[in-house]
Amino acid sequence: MANTELRIKELCKEKGITQAQLADKLGIQPVSFSQAIARNKFSVDRLADIADALGVEIPDLFRNDSDTITCPHCGGKIHFDGEPRMPDHENIQGKEYYK
Repeated sequence: MANTELRIKELCKEKGITQAQLADKLGIQPVSFSQAIARNKFSVDRLADIADALGVEIPDLFRNDSDTITCPHCGGKIHFDGEPRMPDHENIQGKEYYK
């Protein structure tokens, strides 16, 4: 994800839980979860699960100074200037989260 850094570590700290506790909540091995955070690699569905577990919206998982985030699938910009909108994708599940 170019120009976009996940803020999962920060959000865990804010919520008073460890990354290992979040991983357990999601049914993921803590080591695998930590590696995915380090690589900044999650599917849209997994991002939705993480956001839900942390009690935040998907855009809150990203650090970005603008009104866009980068799609983890195609690298396209997802805009949040009023009404979120997403680049056109074919056969990607989870796109309904951005409509």
